[in-house]
Amino acid sequence: MSSPHKSITLASVAVLSWSTVATSFKIAQRELTVYEMVLIAALTALGVFAVWLTVRGKWRSLGLLSPRTWLSFALLGLVNPVIYYLTLFRAYALLPAQIAQPINYIWPILLLVLLAVFTGVPIQPRKYIGMAISLGGLTLISYGGNAINGSISVLGIVWALLSALLWGIYWMMNDRLKDKADEDVSLFIGFLFGTIYLLIGVGAASLLAPAGTDEIWGIPVLQSLSFSASGILSGMYIGLFEMGIPFLCFGMAIRMTTNPALINQMCYLAPFLSLFFISMILGEPIVATTYTGLVLIIAGIAYNEYFAGRRKRHKIRPQVK
Repeated sequence: MSSPHKSITLASVAVLSWSTVATSFKIAQRELTVYEMVLIAALTALGVFAVWLTVRGKWRSLGLLSPRTWLSFALLGLVNPVIYYLTLFRAYALLPAQIAQPINYIWPILLLVLLAVFTGVPIQPRKYIGMAISLGGLTLISYGGNAINGSISVLGIVWALLSALLWGIYWMMNDRLKDKADEDVSLFIGFLFGTIYLLIGVGAASLLAPAGTDEIWGIPVLQSLSFSASGILSGMYIGLFEMGIPFLCFGMAIRMTTNPALINQMCYLAPFLSLFFISMILGEPIVATTYTGLVLIIAGIAYNEYFAGRRKRHKIRPQVK
């Protein structure tokens, strides 16, 4: 198989994987708490990255990193998988999947604002058009959510927006570290620290929680951890097909392709495929405002990326959540 065909195949695997995770999040929440979901998924993804480092023979690369680089990845691991996924899963716990998923996808628009604030990269005037289009889609989806449950959780929308903001922050941090370590190595180290933080959280909760309490601050105590087989499998699915395999496949596709624009554009298929799975498996009736709002969100992002002027130093690589 030629490299162009391999890159498309790898990108297709990533897109198909990401398109199923909104549904898997809701299914997993029937068996697991938010914290338990993140813990099992992060452990699974860490295992995937460890196996991949073994296959690629990259373990020695870890010893070449400076202490400062390790410290930077320690901070990165706190953002993703810990804070980001705890926030994202909280949004899914409060919102229908068809609402939480598109709102999370607004992160490239928030990234433009973050870049302007923290790196001094000005927002090109024409990009405000794309931002307005996407925000219009966000408003439409949020408003249309009332037609699903009769009322929509405002707190859930806040959590979803915060998750998008956190992913933008993670993108910026990861972009600054891309020359410090190989991408496969950086994924492993980030998730290594993230998993350690999650385990420390359980230990701290077990020590601080009053007797007879199952959790503290949303963190389960050790004695309350009792996973069913279906709960473990659902958490592992998220680790495999949200955090692990698609990150590796998409990264390889980008490195292998001669047409990165095509690979990036394939990501726009994922949220629409996701609505199909949400409807078929979860049984959520997809309202017209969800379709229209999602089209507007993606149209705004695509306009800014491909039509609002020449792309500069900070390119936005779509990554579907």
